Amino acid sequence: MTIEWRYTEEQNVGVLSVAGYLGPAAVHRFSGAVGWVLARGDGPVILDLTGLRAWSIEGRRAVAEAARSLAAHGRSLELSAIPAGPPFANRHCLDVPVHPDLSAARATHATRRAETADRATSWRRLVCLAAEAAGAGRH
Repeated sequence: MTIEWRYTEEQNVGVLSVAGYLGPAAVHRFSGAVGWVLARGDGPVILDLTGLRAWSIEGRRAVAEAARSLAAHGRSLELSAIPAGPPFANRHCLDVPVHPDLSAARATHATRRAETADRATSWRRLVCLAAEAAGAGRH
């Protein structure tokens, strides 16, 4: 058994969807998918495990390695829809956000984008107001 994967970019957030069984035979294919992701984006990555039927300890290690590899390139990894049961042994713990499903992960990023846009707009407004106030004294 192996995995199938698909990568999409959605408003500067990469989504790597994995389906099948992430076991010892699929780790190399998964690592190749992570390499593909590293070469094609620069924002955070959501690992969508909705279609994953199960994963072995080797599969969990591969996900931990993916998180480290992405972090080394300045990118973060988030998990969505992880299979039931404890995902990682203590020595392979990950400090990553975990979302119940892909919709929740997308909503989190939409909220972050809106908050960032509001801060940028407020900053631009403050700059404009400061420029108007400075110009008003010259008339």
